[in-house]
Amino acid sequence: MTLAYFLIALIISQRLTEVLVAKRNERWLKERGGIEAGAAHYPYMVSLHVAFFLALLVEVTLAGRGVGMWSIVPFLIVLAAQCLRVWALLSLGRYWNTKIIVLPEAPVIERGPYRYFRHPNYLVVVLEIAFLPLVFQAYWTALLFSLLNGVMLVVRIRAEEEALAGETNYEEGFKRKKRFWLI
Repeated sequence: MTLAYFLIALIISQRLTEVLVAKRNERWLKERGGIEAGAAHYPYMVSLHVAFFLALLVEVTLAGRGVGMWSIVPFLIVLAAQCLRVWALLSLGRYWNTKIIVLPEAPVIERGPYRYFRHPNYLVVVLEIAFLPLVFQAYWTALLFSLLNGVMLVVRIRAEEEALAGETNYEEGFKRKKRFWLI
């Protein structure tokens, strides 16, 4: 059980650190004329992620299943997702944000994982929400929040792509790239 709390706390700490980086990047982007899009759905997205971690902690505590022998597979997927997350964030640099903030006329980043597909950070979130709970056999959290996250990503990706297409060279640079690897 202690391992579960430690791993969950580690990922929550990572997310909180990302919020600080996002705030710094938001200031930098807005000072240069960055335009925010999708603000209406942002509080729902934040609430979804907070609720995910709360539900995960509750299910881990109440079910008390902990880490099993097969937990290594979802753990390795979560670990790989974290590596992809760092790669994506480093590739975007100051353009990365938890909000959709587009800098008009700025070239779209096409390095790192963005060479291969459009939304690597959203893939990370999909993998994290689906597989982190499975490390601890928290099946209900994995199922419920994977579904909710899927709905959120439909809204989020549509808003982000519309904003990028309207203000940058997004369509030109990404028209042949998949949103994830398959779609």
